[in-house]
Amino acid sequence: MDVDSPMATEQSSESINETPPTEPQSSSGEASPALAAEAVAAAPATPPAIAGPRPAPTYSVVNAILEKKEDGPGCRCGHTLTAVPAVGEEGSAGYIGPRLILFGGATALEGNSATPPSTAGSAGIRLAGATADVHCYDVLSNKWSRLTPLGEPPSPRAAHVATAVGTMVVIQGGIGPAGLSAEDLHVLDLTQQKPRWHRVVVQGPGPGPRYGHVMALVGQRFLLTIGGNDGKRPLADVWALDTAAKPYEWRKLEPEGEGPPPCMYATASARSDGLLLLCGGRDANSVPLSSAYGLAKHRDGRWEWAIAPGVSPSPRYQHAAVFVNARLHVSGGALGGGRMVEDSSSIAVLDTAAGVWCDTKSVVTTPRTGRYSADAAGGDAAVELTRRCRHAAAAVGDLIFIYGGLRGGVLLDDLLVAEDLAAAETTTAASHAAAAAAATNNQVPRSSYLYTDERSRQAAEAAPDGGAVVLGTPVAPPVNGDMYTDISPENAVGQRRLTKGVEYLVEASAAEAEAISATLAAVKARQNGTTGEMEQLPDRDGGSEATPSGKQTSLIKVPETAVGNSNNNVSSSSNAVVVTPLVPGVRLHHRAVVVAAETGGVLGGMVRQLSIDQFENEGRRVSYGTPESATAARKLLDRQMSINSVPKKVIAHLLKPRGWKPPVRRQFFLDCNEIADLCDSAEHIFSSEPSVLQLKAPVKIFGDLHGQFGDLMRLFDEYGAPSTAGDIAYIDYLFLGDYVDRGQHSLETISLLLALKVEYPNNVHLIRGNHEAADINALFGFRIECIERMGERDGIWTWHRMNRLFNWLPLAALIEKKIICMHGGIGRSINHVEQIENLQRPITMEAGSVVLMDLLWSDPTENDSVEGLRPNARGPGLVTFGPDRVMEFCNNNDLQLIVRAHECVMDGFERFAQGHLITLFSATNYCGTANNAGAILVLGRDLVVVPKLIHPLPPAITSPETSPERHLEDTWMQELNANRPPTPTRGRPQVANDRGSLAWI
Repeated sequence: MDVDSPMATEQSSESINETPPTEPQSSSGEASPALAAEAVAAAPATPPAIAGPRPAPTYSVVNAILEKKEDGPGCRCGHTLTAVPAVGEEGSAGYIGPRLILFGGATALEGNSATPPSTAGSAGIRLAGATADVHCYDVLSNKWSRLTPLGEPPSPRAAHVATAVGTMVVIQGGIGPAGLSAEDLHVLDLTQQKPRWHRVVVQGPGPGPRYGHVMALVGQRFLLTIGGNDGKRPLADVWALDTAAKPYEWRKLEPEGEGPPPCMYATASARSDGLLLLCGGRDANSVPLSSAYGLAKHRDGRWEWAIAPGVSPSPRYQHAAVFVNARLHVSGGALGGGRMVEDSSSIAVLDTAAGVWCDTKSVVTTPRTGRYSADAAGGDAAVELTRRCRHAAAAVGDLIFIYGGLRGGVLLDDLLVAEDLAAAETTTAASHAAAAAAATNNQVPRSSYLYTDERSRQAAEAAPDGGAVVLGTPVAPPVNGDMYTDISPENAVGQRRLTKGVEYLVEASAAEAEAISATLAAVKARQNGTTGEMEQLPDRDGGSEATPSGKQTSLIKVPETAVGNSNNNVSSSSNAVVVTPLVPGVRLHHRAVVVAAETGGVLGGMVRQLSIDQFENEGRRVSYGTPESATAARKLLDRQMSINSVPKKVIAHLLKPRGWKPPVRRQFFLDCNEIADLCDSAEHIFSSEPSVLQLKAPVKIFGDLHGQFGDLMRLFDEYGAPSTAGDIAYIDYLFLGDYVDRGQHSLETISLLLALKVEYPNNVHLIRGNHEAADINALFGFRIECIERMGERDGIWTWHRMNRLFNWLPLAALIEKKIICMHGGIGRSINHVEQIENLQRPITMEAGSVVLMDLLWSDPTENDSVEGLRPNARGPGLVTFGPDRVMEFCNNNDLQLIVRAHECVMDGFERFAQGHLITLFSATNYCGTANNAGAILVLGRDLVVVPKLIHPLPPAITSPETSPERHLEDTWMQELNANRPPTPTRGRPQVANDRGSLAWI
């Protein structure tokens, strides 16, 4: 295998010869008992915390413990190093800490020749002694050990790829003594005390045998393989394997955008939010590359390449790269002709929060390739340690580890470690940077590119003063789009949280982005020496641009946009939502995005942009799994999670955002015993929760669903689903009640929400609505549905059990102590949050006080001009409350916003009391007559509230309502709604096919 020569040889000349390993000189010396942390501490003293992008860290040698010589990997190159998270709970029996798994590689050079290749590349360094052995480095004990897994191991190989899937290590490709290795996927299962090899069965054609390629797990779901060499030429193809869909099969992707050229020996690493970054490599002409490319998956199923910003310090190939937080750490690499990447460029960091490259000295503005010398490296000879190629790197928390490689014809056996101090210094850096920026008395300049994950981007704009709540842009999805493969949590990839898990990484990335933005602003201001008006940073929603086709493209220039609008109305003529700021820092963005309601023809799925600046950039994010989801990692590539519990069965059966269809048979799939188990589990959780939940942003808030399960699936499909393969890892879900009655699938709706609550008790939250009461849902459909779908005996029992559970539901939720969420309102009796907190559960409507009645039943008055308390048309004893009551309640409790449900509103959400109260309704075309849109509210970390809409689906061209089967199924519901018509839609009466509403745009 040539290190530097052009790839003009065929497969036969690239094979690794099977020769006994030799003993090249080691660069690490004797191993001694010292922890990796001590090696970091022994490194040169770190400078004081600085603001802005930190330079790349320097590495030091880890003197790891070897009980026996064979425990250590020894000298090798072309191997892989994979970080595997801990198994079990720390301190419990059987706990295994985080580990580094080293597999394969070449342990010798052919003929033990250290002669550098000629510049013509005709000779080259050839590798030998390929292995299939496995070594494990325990990070906590600082000890190497050799593993002897059970099962059939892969063939000896080097230049292969490996990645972690939970506590599994997946191996693919490479080249060995007999030539190219087979394309099979081999999995090393490290879940149990005794590791075991498995071979994964994958159907259909795949990437084929290749070496020098890259592989990464994107979004804790998709195994992506890119590029490499098939023994004939470098490649640029992209293959994906969905680990959440069985049977497993490779799918060749055709990403949009400008991607990398055919190349080999590049590196790829996936950021925590699912962005894959590929950098460097060697093209078909043996030219080393310096460019970097991001690959991400849109919500509609499209994959897209985008060129990463910044100036790379040096081209390189056969290097190593790994993400820590939002920083891609790149080390070493070859340049061709026997040359290595040297001087301060041998270590580089692509800071994706700032969109810049850094080397060991500073931000890189021009390439810095040159021969190594102490002077060139700023007097720091530590960069000599990373002057190597064909090594491997992995990260555990903030620590980056490097093992082995090749330097000047000598195989290396040292383990290096560095610590990324950027996260630890983020808070200090942010405060200094903000002070520096403020001192310039200038506004922050606009960045040319944004290259951050969503939370980084949200934090890049300073939060409003006093933690103010900001109302963001209403968003609605396209009707049509590429179909997702069915996402089921039983297939999802589990990953255990390390000491510093995904939440820590995302928060650190966001804070770092804030520090960087402020620092760059201050530097720019000082350089310009001006005090005039400067460009502003883009709004929180400026990370991507909404195109007419509905695409959201990352890494694009941010257009100039206005940030305010004085119009205070929802204009039906311009189809735009525009308001003035509510109070300082609280505003509703002045544009809505909806789609044509037609399902066919030229308008099918057409997106109409209505005065939108930029909105929440969820469109291009690839979802990733929650780190808490695996108590013990499961075999996710060769078997499905066993569905042995009712919640898992319910989720597997119902959580199908794109694949769910109403059951052909109305018989419900659970029996009363299973419903009893589900209710028992949920009731145990509800009974331990307070009456007023205390939640943290970000939160996704849902209004009334009323058994319209299809709308719930559409909302999950368009705006993210609560699963490990969805967005449950980084956003909570809050449902505001009225899960049952009126619609045809109350059983599906409440069963799925209860199952999600049991599976994700700290992330899914349910509060009570007025229909979660026996005297109400006995009349409005739930009791009839239970009997009709489960039989009289089981149906009545189920209805009783569900209503006993409803008495335990929490009654309100307080988010960040700024926003209170309830079902109905504050009525005449509720003046303080403590009144709700003092309600003791379980509680029935009959036993409840006027506080409970107001909380679940009251409504705002008709509009802001009607103040005080008025009688409520819903019934005697009920009231409506005016904007003065809203302001009084907010002032009494130091709140900025009330979010409530309970009333159907035409656009899915409606503002009241100058925006201090929002009514939210998530079911579309309520009772089949209202023609209303449905909406949810997405509350970001920065307390920006973004309404997101779905429109009512128009009747199908061949109307199923005319079929006898549909007629029989719907008769009971039609009669019910005819006898007990729904509460009229809030606001103006809507005639049929009223296209002046957002629902019909």
